[in-house]
Amino acid sequence: MGTDPDEGLGGAAVADRAVADADRPSPGLDRSLAASVLAQLRETMILVLLGAAALSVAVGDAGDAAVIVLVVVLNTTVGVAQERRATGAVAALRARAAPRATVVRDGHRHEVPAAEVVVGDLLVLGRGDVVAADARLLTAHDLQVDESALTGESQPSDRRAGPACAEDTPVADRSTVVHAGTLVVRGHGRAVVTAVGLRTELGTVDVLLQRRRPPPTPLQRRLARLGRAISLGVVVACVLVGVTGLVRGEPWPLVVLTALSLAVAAIPESLPAVVALALAGATRRMARLGVIVRTLPAVEALGSVTVLAVDKTGTLTTGRITCTAVWHPGTGTTELTGPLPAGPARSVLEAAVLGGDAEEGTPGTEGAVARAAARAGLDLRAVRARRPRTAVRPFDAHRRCTVSRHDGPDGPLEVVVGAPEIVLPGRADAAAVVDAWARAGARVLAVRAGPQETGLLRLDDPVRDDAAAAVGAARTAGVRTMMITGDHPATAAAVAAAVGLDTGERDGLPAVHARADPGTKLALVESLRAAGEIVAMTGDGVNDAPALRVADVGVAMGERGTEVAKEAADVVLGDDGLGRIVAAVAEGRRVADNVRRFVRYGLAGGLAELLVMVAGPFLALGLPLLPAQILWVNLVTHGLPGVAMGSEAAEADVLSRPPQPPRQGILTRRTVVETAVLGVVVAGCSLVVATTAAATGRPWQTMLFVTLALSQLGLALTTRSDSTPLWRLPVRSNPFLYVAAATSVLATFAVVYLPGAGLLFHTVALGPAELAIAVGAAAVPSVLVEAEELRRSRRRAHPGQDQSRTSGASSPVSSA
Repeated sequence: MGTDPDEGLGGAAVADRAVADADRPSPGLDRSLAASVLAQLRETMILVLLGAAALSVAVGDAGDAAVIVLVVVLNTTVGVAQERRATGAVAALRARAAPRATVVRDGHRHEVPAAEVVVGDLLVLGRGDVVAADARLLTAHDLQVDESALTGESQPSDRRAGPACAEDTPVADRSTVVHAGTLVVRGHGRAVVTAVGLRTELGTVDVLLQRRRPPPTPLQRRLARLGRAISLGVVVACVLVGVTGLVRGEPWPLVVLTALSLAVAAIPESLPAVVALALAGATRRMARLGVIVRTLPAVEALGSVTVLAVDKTGTLTTGRITCTAVWHPGTGTTELTGPLPAGPARSVLEAAVLGGDAEEGTPGTEGAVARAAARAGLDLRAVRARRPRTAVRPFDAHRRCTVSRHDGPDGPLEVVVGAPEIVLPGRADAAAVVDAWARAGARVLAVRAGPQETGLLRLDDPVRDDAAAAVGAARTAGVRTMMITGDHPATAAAVAAAVGLDTGERDGLPAVHARADPGTKLALVESLRAAGEIVAMTGDGVNDAPALRVADVGVAMGERGTEVAKEAADVVLGDDGLGRIVAAVAEGRRVADNVRRFVRYGLAGGLAELLVMVAGPFLALGLPLLPAQILWVNLVTHGLPGVAMGSEAAEADVLSRPPQPPRQGILTRRTVVETAVLGVVVAGCSLVVATTAAATGRPWQTMLFVTLALSQLGLALTTRSDSTPLWRLPVRSNPFLYVAAATSVLATFAVVYLPGAGLLFHTVALGPAELAIAVGAAAVPSVLVEAEELRRSRRRAHPGQDQSRTSGASSPVSSA
């Protein structure tokens, strides 16, 4: 390979080999632009429209055919743009959360994206790493890897340094090789890369498998079920419209086109695309908050979270651990404020240094000990050189200690570093110190060097400044915070008190769990979910991965989390703080609110169009709207405004109300009533305009067309909030909605007033009085909604009033 086992590859060699390895798969869009266009054209509603266009051409109606083709082109363009934007956002976010690898190049360690590792690179492997490429081990110390992704073997496999295995050796038996995509669960080592990309064992499997499209999110599945239910009602209504038209003697091609156009307009076929775009937009906003979402369903689940199960270190505390004191049974407590003279306290620090590999810049507990030893005047390399390590048993969550053996001038020495009750069992004097330090919120590390030399190290990890506020915000939002930690119970209790955790029990489970091992975490998550809770679980280590997978939302720590934890998680935090999770919960609720509003708005508009077409003939209106007019109303009301609704800012009370019940659907009973009332009001106003205009000899069909379109666009604006009137909401919080509504209004007027548009859409230019009637009637639904929102706003401002109404059903008129 031409790789120096100490220096690694040089910069020039890396550049040359990167070109040779350029065949590896690259992240990006899943399909080409042409494939996206074809996928849009294969949608059921688009095929229906194309069939309707062909029928128009067949009967000689070129005008309707042109309008239908125009609608198809615009719908396809919007759909493709939404898909490319959403897919691109998700791909970018996944790239940010992609695994990284540590390599040695030119004698220095570098952390690089796993995709940039080249053949011949010297990999540095440690517990919690995802192996970036196939590689042969040069050194291995108690190294075990989880190869279940390749072999299906659930138990970790031991690995050792040695020569390359024969090519026909089964993957599970290649004891000197590590493979891309496998997980280091114990020990550490170095390995030289032998294959990357498609040439790895994992790459070979990827080539053999057909790439599958990601499954729809739970929300999209609920929307699909909703669409199917609506479709049944629409089919019945369209058959009724068709039969009525034929009975009245309308030409059959016109009747068929009208029925097909009505079906397309009434079925909310654009909802899945709007939802996907809303979710992708949420992931971008979360990324700006330092929250990387790896799977779109996590956005939905975050909005429904009822329990946050968090680790103490780095989430409630800063994670910047400092070793501040040493205790020795002979000398008592010694504060670490500067250099230490030779003596028992210095000997305890020396033993702790021997038990680890950390340098001064290493994060975590070992790094804190190394920095304290350096401040005390110890030369870390010299200490380890005097007693070279001959064997090591790394820290294990079950053993809770590290055991190492060393040679030295006075014979072999065994050093044990770990939990006090494991390292120094039965020592009453040590137990008293541990209890005192733990009650002060400190962590305690015990050290034993040989049969005599013992001591304790105090490790302080201050509570984060924002932790108490985040716990309080979660409580206000109806989300319970639970702390799960491997630390001493007294330490956990002190931190819980400092951040204001509720320490009582719920569902038989306390809020604080100390000395928790991976099995405890997994059992706790399963118990919470069995009790009906929606659980967000944080983790950073290899052993946290099972609990992260089982939780409804697995949250990995971005700063100190292992690659294993990040791969198992749905969400990766940038700065590990609890406040980020609470902000993500608010974002999830925002998405759920916006989707629900759009569903209500779209269904109310579709219902209004159906009612107009069904009731119109019984009011002597003949065929109320022609196919081109129906399709245009659908396009201007559900196109740009629908996309803009997904960007609406969160309600002021988004974190002051309980989460949505997990099993509650999009359409609650109240939402169904509101949708029905709004559909009836819009249809009623439109039909009143049409019948009045017909009776007075005015262009009733064009007035009906304008009223129906503008009334729905008015509702699009009032949908900005469920409880705050429109005039109290700042335009700057969602300017795109106003731009979208204005564009749609202009598009509606265009088909009425532009020269030649009347021939395509069968409209006539309205006079000032006729336009004023249509606009005035279209404003009625929005005025009613605003009045109801004002009433709700005043009721919230004076909760002591109107008690009889607050205890009963609310008014069915609300923002659509």
